[in-house]
Amino acid sequence: MRSLLKLCYLLVFTFLLACGESAEKSTSKERGTEKISAESTDKDSVSSKKTIVFFGNSLTAGMGLEPEQSFPSVISGKIDSLDLDYFVINAGISGETTASGESRIGWLMRDRIDVFVLELGANDGLRGIPLSETRENLQAIIDTVKENNPGVKIILAGMQIPPNMGPEYTEEFRQIFPDLAEKNQAYLIPFLLEGVAGIPQLNQADGIHPTIEGQKIVAENVWDILEPILD
Repeated sequence: MRSLLKLCYLLVFTFLLACGESAEKSTSKERGTEKISAESTDKDSVSSKKTIVFFGNSLTAGMGLEPEQSFPSVISGKIDSLDLDYFVINAGISGETTASGESRIGWLMRDRIDVFVLELGANDGLRGIPLSETRENLQAIIDTVKENNPGVKIILAGMQIPPNMGPEYTEEFRQIFPDLAEKNQAYLIPFLLEGVAGIPQLNQADGIHPTIEGQKIVAENVWDILEPILD
């Protein structure tokens, strides 16, 4: 039953993406301007802290929810409660592909990044973008972050897609993330939406984006990997 629910979720995801792609693109820049923000608005007060950047698409942006309900914000709350010396920046933009992510990554290099969580690729797979391009774009993003932030810790969020493009494409897509994590000595979240994908009560009406409770589970999936690497 769990597997069937996941498959239904992914098929609905594909259908809704095709229907809503143009509308999402028209608002992505506006949403990006609103959502790319530090959890603290007073930069001076956090200047001595280390920086965690979440770089992704609508899953990271918390589409359909208030900014403070996104999983990066949930994690920011955990960090504050533990009095850890970090602050969080949510750099998620709805509709983002690896190509558009690669084109804007330089904008984030103005300030130091200590931990970089990369959550991109799902939109590539759902649109059938050649997997070689997805790999190259993700690698280019990683290279840029490393070149500008020596010693940065990188976490790669694994993703899965439905089998619409055929089993070979689907499996190769899934394998991109562990391959790049190993190649770059990065940390890997095996599947970002584990425990959320395909469960109706944990997803919004679109069947795609997690609810508030779903975002909390996604935050735990990330936290399992993130917490041990925080100094």
